Amino acid sequence: MEDQLKLNPNSVNGLSESSAPSYDNSDDEDTPVLSSHTLAALKEFLSEQQSHSDAGDSEVSLVSEDWRLSQFWYDSETAKTVAEEVLTLSNGVDSRVACIACPTLYAYLKKMDPYVSVQLLEYDKRFEQYGSDYTFYDYNHPEELPSELKHSYKVIVADPPYLSKECLEKVAETVSFLRQPGELFLLLLTGEVQKERAAEILDLHPCGFRPHHSSKLGNEFRLFSNYDPGTRLGGWEK
Repeated sequence: MEDQLKLNPNSVNGLSESSAPSYDNSDDEDTPVLSSHTLAALKEFLSEQQSHSDAGDSEVSLVSEDWRLSQFWYDSETAKTVAEEVLTLSNGVDSRVACIACPTLYAYLKKMDPYVSVQLLEYDKRFEQYGSDYTFYDYNHPEELPSELKHSYKVIVADPPYLSKECLEKVAETVSFLRQPGELFLLLLTGEVQKERAAEILDLHPCGFRPHHSSKLGNEFRLFSNYDPGTRLGGWEK
């Protein structure tokens, strides 16, 4: 946890029982010394933590969820899977990515590729910490956005805050504002109840991959796309 002190694995990787910090205990016979068992357990724990970090498996820390804003962060598997797809879509082309109300995805994208060009559109101003990558967004005013964002994105991912037709329609207006002319790759994460509306309003199809959240939600969530992902994302569900 961020509030806890983080041990530096590099400072203890070379430790052995004999190389543990030595103390001059000539004046203090009660000076604490790590037992061989404790030292071994500590080294094993730190080794595991380091291997997870090296493999990029550590979870991304976000601000706490605010249920009043209908915030529910993705679990790590969902965030990584969607981020990998976005990076695949944007790889090798000069395409900017827009994340509408999905800060978990933004954070994982920047972790997995710090150089990816991605804009987070989000109502919660706590994300101003992301600097110029953050744009305040209120879905009730779908096109009240900076002019430099207009028609600038080839890859767009949206996660409407509410499971209503009105909310989806307004997010669709934002997508129209943001999208570049020509080919667009659009991903939508929303409840199963929006399946018919997603097809009607945005011409989206459900994928086989099922997104999940860190907080267990009662609503079944789905991932939709406007393009055939092939074997990725579980493919289009027929």
